[in-house]
Amino acid sequence: MTHCTLCDLPVDAPVTDDAVEGTFCCRGCLEVARTLDDPATETRDAADTGPDPDDADGETAFVSVDGMHCATCETFLEARATDHDAIAAAAASYPTGTMKLTYDADALSESALTDVVAGTGYDASLQATETDDEYELEGRLIVGGFFGMMTMLWYILFLYPAYLGVDSSLLLFDPSGQAGDYLLWNMAVMTGVVVGYTGWPLLRGAYVSLRAGRPNMDLLVAMAAVTAFLYSVVAVILGHTEVYFDVATVIVMAVSVGDYYQDRVRRRALDRLTEFTTQRADSARRRTDGGHEEVDVGSLSAGDEVVVRSGERIPVDGSVLEGTAAVDESLVTGESLAVRKTDGDEVIGGSLVTQGGVVVRVGPDAESTVDRLTNLLWEVQSTRGGVQRLVDRIAAVFVPLVVVLAVLATGGHLVTGATLTDAMLTGLAVLVVSCPCALGLATPLATAAGIRRALDGGTVVTGDAVFETATDADVVAFDKTGTLTTGEMELLERADEGAMARAAAVEQFAEHPVAEAVTDAVPVPDADVSGFEQHPGQGVSATVEGDHVVVGTQALFDDLGFDVPANLRSQCERATENGRVPALVGWDGEARDVLVAGDRLRSHWESVVSALARDRDVVVITGDRPEAATPFERHDGVDEVFAGVPPEAKAEVVERLQSRGTVAMVGDGSNDAPALAAADVGIAMASGTSLAADAADAVVTTDDLRAVPDVFSVTAATRTRVRQNLAWAFCYNAVALPLALLGVLNPLFAALAMTASSLLVVGNSTRTLAGTASHGDTSADGPTPPQQPAAAD
Repeated sequence: MTHCTLCDLPVDAPVTDDAVEGTFCCRGCLEVARTLDDPATETRDAADTGPDPDDADGETAFVSVDGMHCATCETFLEARATDHDAIAAAAASYPTGTMKLTYDADALSESALTDVVAGTGYDASLQATETDDEYELEGRLIVGGFFGMMTMLWYILFLYPAYLGVDSSLLLFDPSGQAGDYLLWNMAVMTGVVVGYTGWPLLRGAYVSLRAGRPNMDLLVAMAAVTAFLYSVVAVILGHTEVYFDVATVIVMAVSVGDYYQDRVRRRALDRLTEFTTQRADSARRRTDGGHEEVDVGSLSAGDEVVVRSGERIPVDGSVLEGTAAVDESLVTGESLAVRKTDGDEVIGGSLVTQGGVVVRVGPDAESTVDRLTNLLWEVQSTRGGVQRLVDRIAAVFVPLVVVLAVLATGGHLVTGATLTDAMLTGLAVLVVSCPCALGLATPLATAAGIRRALDGGTVVTGDAVFETATDADVVAFDKTGTLTTGEMELLERADEGAMARAAAVEQFAEHPVAEAVTDAVPVPDADVSGFEQHPGQGVSATVEGDHVVVGTQALFDDLGFDVPANLRSQCERATENGRVPALVGWDGEARDVLVAGDRLRSHWESVVSALARDRDVVVITGDRPEAATPFERHDGVDEVFAGVPPEAKAEVVERLQSRGTVAMVGDGSNDAPALAAADVGIAMASGTSLAADAADAVVTTDDLRAVPDVFSVTAATRTRVRQNLAWAFCYNAVALPLALLGVLNPLFAALAMTASSLLVVGNSTRTLAGTASHGDTSADGPTPPQQPAAAD
């Protein structure tokens, strides 16, 4: 069977053009290819490095992994998975906490994949099973905070005064005496809990980095903390009182708090695909010789006959064998109107039957488009390269360098005549002062401040990558239905009062968007209504106070033999050309008037597009009819409009747009989810589906389109704050590291310097963000011109 060159869907009636190479499933895919055909796409894909399960033979599965701590975990998990004989390829993604595995299904069951991945502190589950890993992290911080405070309290009351020469008689007891031994061993135990329990993720991260051959900041943190702890324990055993349990405690707690903030941000980006199962059909009513039987969707085969009634979802793709129904395909296609389906028409798995009922013959693949979209979302999110933090990229050079410097400093001081203890303390000071607490806190704390500012503006940031990429967006692509429009039918043009009253009397019994628009706009009269009849996809009719009233399409009126005046036909044509839905109202064999419903454009959409278009290209992508996109084609700020684009092709459109630079996608429907995930920045409207929100990097909660430009202004201010923090952290290391190498700093002062550096980063991160936009200012550069009313308002 031929497949579409753009979206890879099966093609029954090919759409081609001599000017465009390839075969397409629809006019929308052809227009996308005509405009965005990019031969470099294949070259770009081919140049990608890293394990690619798509190049391996076997079954494919997606696994959700908890416990991924940094980009090094990706390499470690991939290597461990491919060590198994039955796994041909693996690709892990730290930002989304997922792995894509290609495996031999004859040698290894899908359920056994989690056992291969799990272990060494990692928990694995198939797809999106919820875990309580976040509560475990909070528990580690609470325990560490309690024992850390107890350790520091002993230091403040006893050890620090003793180190500063305070007379021991002024203290509760002498740290150098027998009571001091008891105190020091208490501190050793409490610090051991902090290092071993609270610091366990850091210790495991250090181990993983060694196993993977990629030194990271966890290794440096672990070396500094463990070295300080072990040195202090040995000192206690030898009877010394100068110990550095405080250094170990401060290091572990400071970095753990920073990593906790980072992890909370990352977890908001994880898919919650279990919520989407409510929009998927798990069972089907299969017709048999003896009647019907309830079966699991997975057991359906090509050619099976499935009965679908009003209010039920079509379980798999196929064609109508019997019956007529109005089918809502908006979940999949973005089309805002229910579509009439009758004998021979193709139907989409996951779409909802709103009126009537049909018998569907299962298609050749026995697959649901909704399932395919869900898998496509997993595909995009779990196989693209993990976004590494700046500190992790630096770690490959910085960590080995610091270790070498610490060893050289220890050896150098021994050679110059220093005692073994003094030389070891110098080496420890180098490790401690280089401990990247400020580096580790620079990004997550500034990000947390940006998240809070975004929340104030009505946007929930679900992925920290948005702070790295949103400011650089070269193209902003908008979905139409539910994003630039409200996604709800409203009555835009009324008929005369008599016609409206009769229409409302009939439509009160109907279950489609136009009926709801009519009854919302007009009080339902207290009339005698009988003989109500639905004509799926065309309209409704009934007897109202003795008159046979029909509300519906021109085709319905023609089928019923009603007379339709030329002026009413022209009015219907004009409404259709503008992307609206006309409905004739008539009785006694004649059409009397027209009412027009439509998906109303969101207020402020024009000014939002104008603001974004100042520095970026603005593109509209929709699965709706070309006529419905007319208002956007007329807007000066919109560079291109792609209409009739099937859901599978939206992600491909985004990928081709990426040849122009960084792409931000704004959408709301489940059909937008793969495109939101494929985009460099995904922004979802909260009025949309949970799958779209889970795929996005930011979710607008206020249902106000003006929050979209806010995302770009907030991210710009946040990125500036991150760079300021990193600049300070590097300057600190540039000054403090040489001092430690020269022996000027002992481990205690090194720890204090490290803490002061971290506090400066914290203070800078928590300052009020300046220069961010509000809803009254749709650009970070200044206020926008006065609002112009939308065409449909």
